[in-house]
Amino acid sequence: MEITFDSWMDIVAAVLLVLGTLLSAIAGFGLLRFPDVLSRMHAATKPQVLGLFLALAGLGFALKTWAVVPVLIVAWLAQLITAPVSAHLVGRATYRSHHLDSKHIAVDDLAEAIAEQERHAAEAEESS
Repeated sequence: MEITFDSWMDIVAAVLLVLGTLLSAIAGFGLLRFPDVLSRMHAATKPQVLGLFLALAGLGFALKTWAVVPVLIVAWLAQLITAPVSAHLVGRATYRSHHLDSKHIAVDDLAEAIAEQERHAAEAEESS
C-alpha cells in the first residue's frame, strides 16, 4: 500500500482537526469545572484560541487549496485579537463589581490603582 501526498494531507488534516476539537472541548469543560470567574475566563481564552488555530489549519489542509488560507488567517486573527480583550473586560467588570473571591488572588495590584482613582474622584468632588 502506497501513501500518496493527498493521503498525507488528509492525515495531517485529521490530526489537526482532532487536536483542535479536543482543545476546544477542554476549554468547555474548564468553563464548567473551574470555581470562579477568573479561572473560567482563563479556560475560555487560552485553549480556545489555540484550538481554533489547529482546527482552521486542519480545515486548510483538508480543503487542499490556497484560496481559503487568507480567510482562515483573518478568522484566526479576529479570534486572537478579540478573545484576550473580551477576557480582560470580563475580568475587570468582575473585579469592580466585587463578584470575586479574594482568597484566590495571590497579588492584587489592581486594588491600589482603584483606590488611587477613587481618591482622586473624591478630591475632585470635594473641590467642586
